Amino acid sequence: MTKDLDRKAPSKKTVSRRRFIAGAAGVLAMPHLASAQSAVDALINTPGRGNWDDQFDAFTSRAPASVSSNQPILGPNAPANLMQAIAQYQQIVTSGGWPEVHPNVPLQFGVYDPSVQQLRQRLIVSGDLPRSAGISDSYDSYVQGAVRRFQARHGLSETGYIDEYTLKALNVGARVRLAQLETNLSRVEDLGSDLGERYVLVNIPAAYCEAVEQNTVALRNVAIVGRPSRPTPILNSKIFEIIFNPPWTVPRSIIQKDIMPLMRKDPNYLVDNKIRLYDNKGNEVDPMTVDWNAEKAPNLTFRQDPGPNSAMASTKINFHNKHAVYMHDTPSQSLFNDIVRFESSGCVRIENVRDLDVWLLKNTPGWDRQHIEETIHSGISTPVNLADPVPNHFVYITAWSAKDGVVQFRDDIYNLDGAPELALQTTSGIE
Repeated sequence: MTKDLDRKAPSKKTVSRRRFIAGAAGVLAMPHLASAQSAVDALINTPGRGNWDDQFDAFTSRAPASVSSNQPILGPNAPANLMQAIAQYQQIVTSGGWPEVHPNVPLQFGVYDPSVQQLRQRLIVSGDLPRSAGISDSYDSYVQGAVRRFQARHGLSETGYIDEYTLKALNVGARVRLAQLETNLSRVEDLGSDLGERYVLVNIPAAYCEAVEQNTVALRNVAIVGRPSRPTPILNSKIFEIIFNPPWTVPRSIIQKDIMPLMRKDPNYLVDNKIRLYDNKGNEVDPMTVDWNAEKAPNLTFRQDPGPNSAMASTKINFHNKHAVYMHDTPSQSLFNDIVRFESSGCVRIENVRDLDVWLLKNTPGWDRQHIEETIHSGISTPVNLADPVPNHFVYITAWSAKDGVVQFRDDIYNLDGAPELALQTTSGIE
């Protein structure tokens, strides 16, 4: 783990703000969250479940959309939004929190089971299900929509039914979520709000990239970040160069950990993947002359030829940093469909990276979309310097509120939040 990933102690400013919040939770909390538990108890005792109308489907379709926002997670209102969320969650904790959900049957649309009452109560307390939906045994369209909203807030597949990962997220206690919000308020305050008029932000736990201009998200791209054993570092830099059709110089860590074992199993691996070996004088070396059973990798440069099937495919985005990481394209586009996108060796792969290329180069004369596509199609490795370098920030934020009243959480993939319940929930064996 790099030193950059060490968790910082809360500043005095943060602590004082938290004390203020703790003392004023009843004032700052949203009115509809006051006395949450007693209100839910009253709903449980309400006979019947009322008259449902044809707004079910509308609610279901609107639920995930109500979570999205074009506001950046580190916009100027980020600290205030987080403090409001902390006040809300303090009120929830004071009122008794929310119940755990222990299903008797698979919970999905159309199911009628007493365990749905627990689910309804849980979703009402966290604000995902309207109180007017009431408490009953029916998993109806309101519950389905509320589950989709909950899943959207936690970075889960928006299926509308309770799978293993949704159940784990539901059963993280309110007190743990409150502590997570407080931890991330400290991080947000330490980062500050002056990130640049135009900047790129990668939120590592969320595994996505934001291109921000004048405090509005111009692009939001799905990303693949470093696995826990090879984490993506926290950093601040500036993007100064894009290379189209880049050759890939393989990092030493990948040569040692990945290529050496692969060559022992398949001596044709390097040739099949168009990876060439060079000595320190630039002379090409025949892979068959290397002892692949040696303990240490040979002191050679491993370089993959440019092409659509290379590790970086069409694009490499460079910024100065001591970790030798960068952002890039990938030939394995299907990986972006996974919920668990912690698969890289520290660099960040960007979905639809050409959209980001266009945005980064919009102030660089001669590099419009058409020219970019023509250059990539040529197959020739072409470096382009940005006329205006763009600030680039890799951050570690597991809880935030970019939209008033909507709180988002992500798994603590690198175990920096200090609570085992927040560790990587969406897989059991990722390394």
